[in-house]
Amino acid sequence: MKLIVTGSIAYDYLMSFPGKFTEHFLPEHFQRVSLSFLVDSMDKRRGGCAPNIAYTLALLGERPYLMGTAGQDFGEYRDWLEAAGIDTSLVRQVADKFTASFFCSTDQDNNQIASFYTGAMAHAAELSFRTVDEPGLVIISPNDPAAMVQYAEECRALRIPFIFDPGQQCARMSGVELCDGLTGARLVVCNDYEFELIRQKTGMSEGDVVATAGALVVTRGEEGCSIYEHGERVEVEAVPPHRIIDPTGVGDAFRGGFMKGLAVGAPLRVCAQLGSVAATYALEHLGGQSHAYTIDEFRTFKCV
Repeated sequence: MKLIVTGSIAYDYLMSFPGKFTEHFLPEHFQRVSLSFLVDSMDKRRGGCAPNIAYTLALLGERPYLMGTAGQDFGEYRDWLEAAGIDTSLVRQVADKFTASFFCSTDQDNNQIASFYTGAMAHAAELSFRTVDEPGLVIISPNDPAAMVQYAEECRALRIPFIFDPGQQCARMSGVELCDGLTGARLVVCNDYEFELIRQKTGMSEGDVVATAGALVVTRGEEGCSIYEHGERVEVEAVPPHRIIDPTGVGDAFRGGFMKGLAVGAPLRVCAQLGSVAATYALEHLGGQSHAYTIDEFRTFKCV
């Protein structure tokens, strides 16, 4: 099965703040917020939702196709992804733009404050599945909102099964755009905060989403995830890490593991278990692509 991963391609600038963000927000002054956080460290990492998901799929023995737009500074990143087992032939490099950039600060409670520079990602809607030969399963992860809606429309028209993962773009997309994206999806996946945004913007409950798409998965951090399908709710526990280093890319790793399960025809509970193990590996390292494991190590992973 040809697995195609769409979404942002970016460089991550990851910073650590030694305190707690919540201690510096004053509820009585929310109408005027002016804060600057002095961070202790900064690392530049290869990132973006799509490469992070594709990286997990590659670790799990697939050769996924990465589909997205990157900038003039993508050359070294492309070489690294190819060496990791990811096909980048569907990536368009925009000559006069820089690759999108993610600037994220994480506090000691793993809360994050981030900004995202679009860069070459603004051209994502110029790509089309109509030029892709025999796609098998697609994931539409956070990207330019117009591109995400377009990809969903094309998948429905071309009868391509797809996963809709609106992620951070839940804050940017309108209720109409979210509805357009999830309609006809084989699976909708988001975290609990993102689902509340979907609920508020669309008025849809968990059952409504399942009636519109095939199934819904809501991740809940250390509390695991909930799977909604056929009128039932199934809970899958998270896998406790040996250590917590950085939450960046953890959700993407979960999606990569889940997509691997779908590709081999596993039940959704098993897909979620694969995703949970993959997510824990990512949580134990800095960034979304600095960890590695063999298939045997993945199978025999032992939690704390």
